[in-house]
Amino acid sequence: MGVKHHVGEQKARKGLIRVEFDERDGRAEHVRITGDFFVHPEEAIGELERRLEGRKIEELEHLIDEFFSMRMDVEMPYVNVEDFKIALKRALKD
Repeated sequence: MGVKHHVGEQKARKGLIRVEFDERDGRAEHVRITGDFFVHPEEAIGELERRLEGRKIEELEHLIDEFFSMRMDVEMPYVNVEDFKIALKRALKD
């Protein structure tokens, strides 16, 4: 089976979230979460990318919820967990 590239965006209240990854054999590869939103601590997005890397596509939304519920120290003004999940869902629709 080949590789399918997915890209999805969500315009949050103050910022754009872009979720991008390749799908191979039903798993996410090369996961990138970018945009013009603010997150503190900054390394939280890299941690989330690593958490999603190599996981089954159908697990990704749950893993986003799980990540932010475990990382109570993450501050995201004008952006919320739902915005990340919407960007993911849009990536999966393409």
